Amino acid sequence: MDKFRMIFQFLQSNQESFMNGICGIMALASAQLYSAFDFNCPCLPRYNLAYGLGVLLMPPLILFLLGFVLNNNVSMLAEEWRRPRGRRGKDGAVLRYMFCSMAQRAMIAPAVWVSVTLLDGKCITCAFCTSLPVGALGNTSHPGLSQEEMKRVLARIPCKEIYDGQELIANEVAVRYLRCISQALGWCFMLLMTTLAFLVRSLRPCFTQAAFLKSRYWSHYIDIERKLFDETCTEHARSFAKVCIQQFFQGMSTDMETAHCHLPKKKTTDDGEASEKLLGITDQGTMNTALKSWHRCKPPLHLHPDASSRGNGWAGEGQPPLQPPPEPPAPRKEMAAYYSRV
Repeated sequence: MDKFRMIFQFLQSNQESFMNGICGIMALASAQLYSAFDFNCPCLPRYNLAYGLGVLLMPPLILFLLGFVLNNNVSMLAEEWRRPRGRRGKDGAVLRYMFCSMAQRAMIAPAVWVSVTLLDGKCITCAFCTSLPVGALGNTSHPGLSQEEMKRVLARIPCKEIYDGQELIANEVAVRYLRCISQALGWCFMLLMTTLAFLVRSLRPCFTQAAFLKSRYWSHYIDIERKLFDETCTEHARSFAKVCIQQFFQGMSTDMETAHCHLPKKKTTDDGEASEKLLGITDQGTMNTALKSWHRCKPPLHLHPDASSRGNGWAGEGQPPLQPPPEPPAPRKEMAAYYSRV
């Protein structure tokens, strides 16, 4: 149990490893889901194509969207994209890098589903059984069948128990032909996805190394800044609640002491420490203003030593900025002269 706890803590500390683990789990889940899926072709000319392509394409779309939902960076990307510019500009390259990174991870599970489905061949057999080249595989001289009747017979190829067109084309021949095409498409799809992954992961940093490093650095910065802001807000909320509860019980103690005049008054030792963690924000309105200012006017990415003395510019919105304090006057020099009567 301790080993699993250590692994989970490591994945939580490393966002990239955590998301790679989630993508791997989703890929295995998609393969297991397909193996547990009960594929039932309707064996009707008008429904085979829709059912086969739906099973082939709809689950990958759901898995792709689910990959975005499980990614914690989606809300961060949306927040960074929609926030006001304020005192900090927005870099489109960083946003594109974040979106591409999430899209690459979200495409793993859909790619596994499509690959497994094509290699199995049931979807292609169900979808395109009515488009078989009967002239090359079957008996074209079969009498008494119109075009509609031939499609109705071919549509029953996936349903071996009700297929009654052995004189037209053998069921085993048709299934083998369609499954061969499906497996060829599956291997080609896997080769295409592997090649694209290699090009994206290996060749892109080689041609745009400086831009790649810049986008990667600032995407990590946005993630770390959001985590630290959440931790600071959590610590501030804990201190705020602690001081509020302490003041409530102190007030109750004072009231009871006034009424009974025999309860001892105890002083808490953590009041000073909790008050220091509040950083001067001690009421709901000020806290709401600070949070609104963080969203509308984030501090610029320029560190200077006197940042704490200048402030963030959110206090007194709509009022002229505070003027710097005047410099103290220069000290006056006084001279004394002494005269001798000698």
